[in-house]
Amino acid sequence: MQTMETLKPIINWFEIPVLDMARAVRFYEATLACSLRLEDMGATRLAVFPYAQPATGGALCAGPGFKPGLDGIVIYLDAGPDLAVTLARAEAAGAEVLLPSMQISPEIGSIAWIKDSEGNRVGLHAHP
Repeated sequence: MQTMETLKPIINWFEIPVLDMARAVRFYEATLACSLRLEDMGATRLAVFPYAQPATGGALCAGPGFKPGLDGIVIYLDAGPDLAVTLARAEAAGAEVLLPSMQISPEIGSIAWIKDSEGNRVGLHAHP
């Protein structure tokens, strides 16, 4: 059994379902001020978020079995140190704010929820 000191990150990959890959890529690149890398995996099209090992990676995914929605699991994307800046970029890119910025604690930082360009509920986390 692993102790708290020896635990490894539990999440090693995430996928955000999308219907319109070009629209979703524009939205996330504008919101997070980053570039995504396009890949094809058979019938599934991916746009991979930038990450370096051992960080958790993830991608936008379009194809069979991927259906955007507001229900279910919420993942939190790194919004950098200033959540207000990232929320403003998200709204300018077409997001709807579902949960306004809320501080969890000074040590943990703040979170917000948005509805992305595809209709997913996505969390944003700003850390101190």
